[in-house]
Amino acid sequence: MIIGAWISVFLTLAILSYLYKDNLFYKVAEHVFVGISTGYWTSMFFWTQIQPNLFGRLWPATEYDASSLWYKFYNVFGVFSSVFPEGGIAKGHDMHLIYLVPFALGIMMLLSVSSKLSWMARWGIAYTVGMAAGLRAYGFLNSNVIGQIKGSAFQLVNSNLPYFALVGESIFNNFVILIGTITGLMYFYFSREHTGNFGRLTKVGIYFLMISFGASFGFAVMGRISLLIGRFVDLIHYSSSTYNHATLWILLIMVVLLGYSAFMDKSAPIEPPAK
Repeated sequence: MIIGAWISVFLTLAILSYLYKDNLFYKVAEHVFVGISTGYWTSMFFWTQIQPNLFGRLWPATEYDASSLWYKFYNVFGVFSSVFPEGGIAKGHDMHLIYLVPFALGIMMLLSVSSKLSWMARWGIAYTVGMAAGLRAYGFLNSNVIGQIKGSAFQLVNSNLPYFALVGESIFNNFVILIGTITGLMYFYFSREHTGNFGRLTKVGIYFLMISFGASFGFAVMGRISLLIGRFVDLIHYSSSTYNHATLWILLIMVVLLGYSAFMDKSAPIEPPAK
């Protein structure tokens, strides 16, 4: 536990050292973070997506003859065990050989590391980008556009609603939503010059957009500040004698090394530019 605390303190202070300048400590922490994150998400993606959804449909849990050529092929290469267990992958899928197509496209995408065969990766990438764009467009239209239209469709004046309320529906809030929606859409109408009365209305739409963007930015900053507070709490906790004052020692060592590096950079002779 003490070793883990020292590693956590070092990585936290190494990332925060970027506030001083780009240095070796920051680069080490950055590479460690990217490498571990890549390995972790690759492993998670394989065991939660590829193994059950792709191989689970090409190698479903059915009875196989141990003397068959298919069984011997996998047994020779030693991939029976956890990835291809004996008897197939029990994920509730039937065999669908059509999944050989995405399997082949995935192999083609991996060929991008080869300079001679990288052209084959374009097929897999093109299919993935096109399919993802189509699915995302439908999902965005269904969840955002149609959802916004439904949220903007309301009864403007309702006797059952209060005239004003800070939270919830009210007649005043309905008017604000109506004006913000109309003026915001008018701002994105570029077929007419934004002058005169039309320009005044589009300026009102700009105010609504800025308020919306500011609220979103403030919400994002609040989330990042909460993460920063969590890191500071850990640094204070690890500075106790229980963890051998890990925060204080690592901070002292990093400050000394960064100061020495800055001193050496200033004392190094400046070479004249090459003519």
